[in-house]
Amino acid sequence: MAAYAAGEAAEPLLPAPHLLAPILAGLALALAGFTAGKLPVRVNRLSQALLGVLMGSYLDPRTLDQASAAVLPLTAVTAATAVLSLAAAAVLARFGRVDRATATLGMVAGGSAAVVSCAEELDADPRLVAFMQYLRVALVAATAPVLVQALPASGPTAPGRAVLRPAARYLVDGPHQGTGLLMLAVVALAGAAAGRRVRLPSPALLGPMLLAAAVTSTGTATGFAPAGLLRTALFTAIGLDIGLRFTRPAVARVRHLLPVTLACTLTVSAACAALAWLLSATAHIPLADAYLATTPGGINAVLATAVATHANVPLISSVQSLRLFAMVLLTPLLVRWAVRLRSRS
Repeated sequence: MAAYAAGEAAEPLLPAPHLLAPILAGLALALAGFTAGKLPVRVNRLSQALLGVLMGSYLDPRTLDQASAAVLPLTAVTAATAVLSLAAAAVLARFGRVDRATATLGMVAGGSAAVVSCAEELDADPRLVAFMQYLRVALVAATAPVLVQALPASGPTAPGRAVLRPAARYLVDGPHQGTGLLMLAVVALAGAAAGRRVRLPSPALLGPMLLAAAVTSTGTATGFAPAGLLRTALFTAIGLDIGLRFTRPAVARVRHLLPVTLACTLTVSAACAALAWLLSATAHIPLADAYLATTPGGINAVLATAVATHANVPLISSVQSLRLFAMVLLTPLLVRWAVRLRSRS
């Protein structure tokens, strides 16, 4: 309850407050000398499964329709973003003396919550991964509204599905709460079981994500993604799990990594801005919209900026959702490839 209250209080101040506030609380406890801990394994697995359903639900038919006209430039931009992330991770691993798995997860530009939640499973340090991911999210959230105002825009558009916020009392994002919760349980449990059966990396996350994406993209069912109180509790649990792991040496390590991490983050963000210019030129998209579509920030912060600046919300939602899905799906493979490449060199 204390972590939830901290997230509510931080709502006007922080991007992804229910994730960041528990992490910052963990930092405070570590500096006060309390012993680090973590949430029970079953709670962690449940959080990953629910988060996987949430990630998969972004890939709905309307998202696919909005992105279909720019599928080739979008694929190229997503691939280039992955390459940029790997390059930044290599620099961070070399100059920051961070293991390759942690550096790769920390620099992956997309799906911050999902990346953080599966860090330990991929033999990375979840504390450092969270620090790197949310440093980038905070930078984008702080600078995007200012930058977008200076770029050519497309004018007002109707908000897309991903921007709509259900009432706080809701638990899923559809009108039929009972049916939605039942569907959520089925997709989460069946997806996790299938993920383990086919030996997916991070099966508790990727199994439900793939199953939810299949269900929503085919129009089989909707209205079962975590929302309202359940989504808040989910993010709080993920943030609290990371925050409780901090120790004084871990906090000192974060301070040591700040300069090189900030340099890598700014470089990746600037390169993504260049990709936005290319996307704008090739797909004939206004530069402000292209920037918001490609910027490596948290999807909620980007969509909030899009609404506030009257950008093309459906397009931005589509591109951000597809990139989020692709990056979360590719992340375990990228980590294993980077670690294997490092061991051979």
